[in-house]
Amino acid sequence: MGLRPFLWVACTAASRGPAEIEQRSIADRRSPIADRRAAERSPQPPTDDGLLVRDHDVAVGGATITVRSYRPDRPGRLPAHLYGHGGAYWSGSIQQTDSTARLYAATVQCAVLSIGYRLAPENPWPVPAEDYYAVLQWVASNADELSIDSRRISVGGVSCGAGLATVAAMRARDRGGPDVMYQLLEIPTTDLTMSQTSMRTFATGYIVTSQALAEGYSMYVPDGVDRAHPYISPLLADDLSGLPPATVLTCEFDPLRDEGVAYARRLNGAGVPTQTIFAKGHIHGSTYSASPFLPSARRYQRMAADALRRAYEGAAASPPSP
Repeated sequence: MGLRPFLWVACTAASRGPAEIEQRSIADRRSPIADRRAAERSPQPPTDDGLLVRDHDVAVGGATITVRSYRPDRPGRLPAHLYGHGGAYWSGSIQQTDSTARLYAATVQCAVLSIGYRLAPENPWPVPAEDYYAVLQWVASNADELSIDSRRISVGGVSCGAGLATVAAMRARDRGGPDVMYQLLEIPTTDLTMSQTSMRTFATGYIVTSQALAEGYSMYVPDGVDRAHPYISPLLADDLSGLPPATVLTCEFDPLRDEGVAYARRLNGAGVPTQTIFAKGHIHGSTYSASPFLPSARRYQRMAADALRRAYEGAAASPPSP
């Protein structure tokens, strides 16, 4: 099918926008995000969705990052979903994924831990990936204090945040833990060599351009580092066996579409149970940004939430490992 009419209008308007935006400095392009940081650090009261929201300072590699937890206001241990925001590794924040984190916490009845990982170019690879993995370790180590069911910890995110989640799952496998029971990978980056066909097919005209992605990747991966490294481009890893089951969401008109589809296919081929959600008529990120306007966007969000809920229910029904 073609683009959803609302998205066609948005893409057309974006293609006529000012080209000089891409020429501004990183600091200037981040300024709207920076202006929000002080507000993000303020205490978060209970909301009308019944969630308790709290910011945690987590020590990672000699620095401190913010992890925002969302949880239903109810007693007992809850499953936990780690969530990484998008932004091509150099922009974005935990505020960007606030609505999705709230949706998952409220509808799945889980805790969502949104990760404010450090950004490139000031913090290039492997810093953001190590930050995500360090938060996974922190959640597992503090499960009692956080009232988390350590048998039901999942990883996920959107775009590059989903890419960081794939790497965290691989690190957990390779380093002997912590245990990860599921991956919810939404429009993930899995091939930073940009070798997939959709990078060229949808290079321009769909708001997120291949050129913009290439710029972000060049900030993230320093010169001389092999972009085919499995902890940078998980799709190109030799071995994907032993990873947790996954759901991979992709969008029809997205430069990242093919690497998400290919990653799901490779996981299945490696014996990792993986299902896919294909958002017809959608562009990169529109299942989130367009959800107030498009019923189809809300439907795909619900499908992702349902996949996560079913994974937790399956894990709860399974006996503990000996």
